[in-house]
Amino acid sequence: MVAKITSPTKVIAALNYNENKVQEGKAECLHGSGYLRNTGDMDFYQKLEGFERLNSLNSRATTKTLHISLNFDPSEKISKDRLISIASDYMEKIGFGAQPWLMYRHNDAGHPHIHIVTTTIQADGKRIDTYNIGRNQSEKARKEIEQAYGLIPAENQKRLLRKPIAPVQAEKIGYGKTETKKSITNVINAILNTYRYCSLPEFNAILKSYNVVADRGQEDGRIYKHRGLVYRVLDAKSNKVGVPIKASSINSNPILEKLDALFEKNKLLKEPFRAGLKNTIDQVLAQHPRDIATLVRLLEQKNVVTVLRQNEQGRIYGITFIDRNNKCVFNGSDIGKQYSFAHLEERLAAFSQLPVNQKAQSHKIPFKEQSQSINILDVVITPREEFNYTSGALLKKKRKKKRRSLGL
Repeated sequence: MVAKITSPTKVIAALNYNENKVQEGKAECLHGSGYLRNTGDMDFYQKLEGFERLNSLNSRATTKTLHISLNFDPSEKISKDRLISIASDYMEKIGFGAQPWLMYRHNDAGHPHIHIVTTTIQADGKRIDTYNIGRNQSEKARKEIEQAYGLIPAENQKRLLRKPIAPVQAEKIGYGKTETKKSITNVINAILNTYRYCSLPEFNAILKSYNVVADRGQEDGRIYKHRGLVYRVLDAKSNKVGVPIKASSINSNPILEKLDALFEKNKLLKEPFRAGLKNTIDQVLAQHPRDIATLVRLLEQKNVVTVLRQNEQGRIYGITFIDRNNKCVFNGSDIGKQYSFAHLEERLAAFSQLPVNQKAQSHKIPFKEQSQSINILDVVITPREEFNYTSGALLKKKRKKKRRSLGL
């Protein structure tokens, strides 16, 4: 069992998240502790009032809400009553047994999991201390519950989660709708909330390395105009094949509106990993690779996938890096000007002029031959998939400041 605890600023945010899932048919509220009514007899505002009544007793506390998820192994089939028992024991063990809490069972992922919403404010107005609750109380409770209920330990689950995602093999699925949807769903569910990406091209950079693409269609087409999205399988030559699968038909609901929200959220989440990726690229450049093929191969050895973007005429104009160690995506220019494709190309050309004992021992490979020669996934994004999510305010030209003359 894997336990995760977050502290939303407002309880309404956590409650909204779960109740919206219920409205979408992707979750159900199974249990409410500390309420006088059954959960099925309460509306949204009655559930909310149970928390806000206590929260109003403490005006100083900044952390008043806990949003907990308990995640189980996909092989574990746990009944409703057993889930309630596990949740009750867990809340008791972390010191929240006397608090009101609501439990939701979600069915929008490939593994069984529940969400719990509660408040840290007690009936006397005092706040329950949550400092290091995840590392201390939660870890202790998690281990005791795993043993008591015979659950698969979190350590084993985490090893399973770290298993490589299998690329879709177009020639093996026969392009049938059922198998196509199943294969695409497996890839998307493994990537959607684990990688940090900030645009559709960045999301596609990851998907394409697994032979899947998110497709908005032609700009003058019906799907594009209605902000629709379909997912397609790619063959070995990056051609779209098989039956297109509507985003709304996939259980994780990877529609454009949901992706837009993730793009915004991921901007801050991926920032801490920028410096680490820069250092990794610098380490590879220190080996003086003489061409792009060698650079790509050396980065692949460090679990960094290089994505080359080219226009319809075949000219490469950009480079993107997928850091699979930290599950994040950065365009080269976002790391720094010197990591754009144009600057890297100049640097690699300079390395090729160094004496033999100072440069990598490799021959230059034309871009179109790379996939066969260096055995990597050379994903290409065309300009038609470069959608602009930049705020209009950022595109305005800076006004020149007028110099003021000082009178003497």
